[in-house]
Amino acid sequence: MPQTTSPSLKTIVDQIFAERRISRQIQRELMGVLLSQPTLSYDDQATAQRVFEAIRKGQLRIVD
Repeated sequence: MPQTTSPSLKTIVDQIFAERRISRQIQRELMGVLLSQPTLSYDDQATAQRVFEAIRKGQLRIVD
């Protein structure tokens, strides 16, 4: 049975990309969702990687 991205993770990531920035508060929420799961599904891993790659490429701005 394929696993999908968890709803809260999807909501957070959608907000990050809609605003094209990530605040410290949103970063804490993102990390909380990722770290609260004993294992991450492939979709969750890919979703998190998408955020990190966007930051690395300068597509997302980090704000306080």
